[in-house]
Amino acid sequence: MKLDPSQHEDFNFPIDKFETMLKTNEVLFFDLSEFENIVGHYMDTGKMTLAKKALKLGLDQHPIAVNLLLLKAELFILENHLEQANDLLLELKSIEPNNDDISLMIANVLSKLDKHDEAISVLNESLTIASEPADVYAMLGMEYLFVENFNAAKEAYIQCVKLDKSDYTALYNVIYCFDFLDQKEEAIHFLNNFINQNPYSEIAWHQLGKLYFEDQNYAKALEAFDFAIISDEYFIGAYIEKAKVLERQKKYKEAIVIYQFTLQLDDPTAFVYLRIGKCHEALGDKKKALKNYKQAIHEDPLMDKVWLVLSEFYVKEETFSNAYYYINKAINIDEENVLYWKQLAFIAQRLNKLEESSYALKRCLELGNFEYETWLTRIDLLAKMNQFDLALMTITEALDFFPDDFKLIYRRAGLLFYIGEQDKAFSHLEKALQLHTNYVLLSQGLFPRLFEEDRAMALLKKYFKDQTE
Repeated sequence: MKLDPSQHEDFNFPIDKFETMLKTNEVLFFDLSEFENIVGHYMDTGKMTLAKKALKLGLDQHPIAVNLLLLKAELFILENHLEQANDLLLELKSIEPNNDDISLMIANVLSKLDKHDEAISVLNESLTIASEPADVYAMLGMEYLFVENFNAAKEAYIQCVKLDKSDYTALYNVIYCFDFLDQKEEAIHFLNNFINQNPYSEIAWHQLGKLYFEDQNYAKALEAFDFAIISDEYFIGAYIEKAKVLERQKKYKEAIVIYQFTLQLDDPTAFVYLRIGKCHEALGDKKKALKNYKQAIHEDPLMDKVWLVLSEFYVKEETFSNAYYYINKAINIDEENVLYWKQLAFIAQRLNKLEESSYALKRCLELGNFEYETWLTRIDLLAKMNQFDLALMTITEALDFFPDDFKLIYRRAGLLFYIGEQDKAFSHLEKALQLHTNYVLLSQGLFPRLFEEDRAMALLKKYFKDQTE
């Protein structure tokens, strides 16, 4: 049943009008722009079923409306029907070849299909017709990043910045590309040129300051952060970076003042309290340092780095039970952090928790920390706990990384002797003596029973005699 629109003049908004129509099964007429707004509204609010209903009714009333067909393509994309979206867009492209919105959507679909080179080709073609070339360059930059062409991505984002000086996302991406290409000097030059044209760009000053900081040019870094603050007196990031520079210059009192000022600008953060604590500790004020570390924990109990710092604090105080408690807190948050396991290994050893120390070192190795000292310490712990077979197995694994290492071979000789493999033990002892005679003194302390044997004494006599002749 078709009703007279004049009966519905009380409908002030197309959305209300459309939803009332659905409830009453009345058929009302909407102009094209109204349908576009209705479909767009439902898509924006995630009500896809209503968006589809509105789109179907819209196309029934306006079957060749390109903008509605573009919304249909967008719905296909949102529902991951990419091939259908591509087919529809190519059809629309043949109807309106100079419609840059269609080209951008085609490029978007190709990108989602991982056809990045094709997307780049479409985008480059669309630059000749684009009414908003900045949008095209932004998409080009992202596509070039996907194919790891960082030079081309950088140039695309530079074009974005030229077209829109306030496009800070593009500015960040330019600096990211410079960084990836290890072009620090070029990045500094680019930012200085940008600032010459935009002297109150707090983001540019901030990024420039960070580059100077990395270059250890602290005077220029401070100057850049000061200009960032002049450009935006509420820019917390600039204050924090300035305080970090002052810390690096060992101007801890000045750094504390800046860090504390940021607490007045916004909600306090664990990071700021951590840095304040570090400054107080550097100044020798342990009480204030501890107070700020604990305040950092209060602000963010899941910031594992603070638990590590607290553990390190108590290690310096030789209060190992507290250090042990705090490092376990850090590990509970991040079990994949090698640094935490190394810290636990050290502390557990000091507390004579040898099994736990050995396990912590095992976790370090499992996580890919193949440092020489990690292997050596674990082997010595296993030997101390009389776990000779496991110690020998660990030596075999370590020798894959450090072939013919004399310290490992001395230890293998001692361990073989302790498990009754005497012939193998003396064979390895001779090999170790060939590699490094002087290390035998430490080995005697590790494996005294081995060196009490006549065969060992004979080998020592032989090699030391050879050295003196």
